[in-house]
Amino acid sequence: MKNTQIRRLIETIIIATLGGYLFNILNLPLPWLLGALTFVMLWQGCTKREASLPSSIKNAGLITIGIYFGLYFTAETFQTIWPYFLPYILLTCVLILASIMLGIMVTQWIPVDKITSIFASIPGGLTEMTIASEALHAKSAFVVIFQTIRLMTVLFTIPTAMTYLFSEEAQAATSQTVANAASGWSYLWFIIPVLIAILVRNKIPAGIIIGALGVTAVMNVSPIELAAVPPFLMNAGQVMIGASLGKNILFQDLKKGGKYCLVYFGLSLVLILIAFGLGMLLAHFTTLNYATAILSIAPGGLFEMVLTAYNVGGDPAVVSALQLTRILVIVTGLPPAIGWWYGKRQWNC
Repeated sequence: MKNTQIRRLIETIIIATLGGYLFNILNLPLPWLLGALTFVMLWQGCTKREASLPSSIKNAGLITIGIYFGLYFTAETFQTIWPYFLPYILLTCVLILASIMLGIMVTQWIPVDKITSIFASIPGGLTEMTIASEALHAKSAFVVIFQTIRLMTVLFTIPTAMTYLFSEEAQAATSQTVANAASGWSYLWFIIPVLIAILVRNKIPAGIIIGALGVTAVMNVSPIELAAVPPFLMNAGQVMIGASLGKNILFQDLKKGGKYCLVYFGLSLVLILIAFGLGMLLAHFTTLNYATAILSIAPGGLFEMVLTAYNVGGDPAVVSALQLTRILVIVTGLPPAIGWWYGKRQWNC
């Protein structure tokens, strides 16, 4: 790396760490993630200096978090989620249909084509939805902008709302750790999920974290004794991921969406409210607690929702499994279905 890049990297890490530390002192939701994201985004936008954070550092953070939450899985976890699978799929389909209908509805009042609006509204991964929208000739630049708006809305509303609604569980969760009595040599087992995560990072949606989490979960239910991930590494992983997210949120990109950003911000809020209602239904008809059920169906990213579950007393393992199911349904099933239904036609605005 050049000296300039090294300086930018050091600046980015310092700014991100300060943001996480300040949010932690203020006792804000997901402090190390959202603090790093906010500070890097504002620092980059206000100083016009480009933040620098190699993808390898972000991937290291995702692998660390994946391993951490993989340790929550037990044999009972897999037995627990099985009865919820069918009702969860049905409620997820309702959420997807709601997002499609909302995406189509707003095109009656703004000059955005329907396919672009649908992919901008669907609660899937930003990268995956952008790639899928390109295949159907949507305006991928708008999809990126509006999906960014949705991501920011989810990140700053759901953790805050869940922390407020489940404050007692959140306080209890702060003392929870995944404590495994194992020797120092047990850390060598983590080489396996690290290697698998690197191998599948570009082959499946969210492969870097799913690979680490899935392999660790399987190892954790086996006779293998795994060591616990130190809290310091957990926080460092969140800072790196937050910095990476903040680096990719540019003021000029948000300005390109103009007044339409407010439309998709409102649309995201409506979708979040619908998801909260569906989550409460899932909790009512199953034995899941409200925090776990709501976060399992919430239209956020796998990592963010699992981390929120960890902070508010939900079950991270159940949220991981169900959120992964939602992502796979959306990414593998929805683009082909939309392409088939509309025959890749160019719709009028």
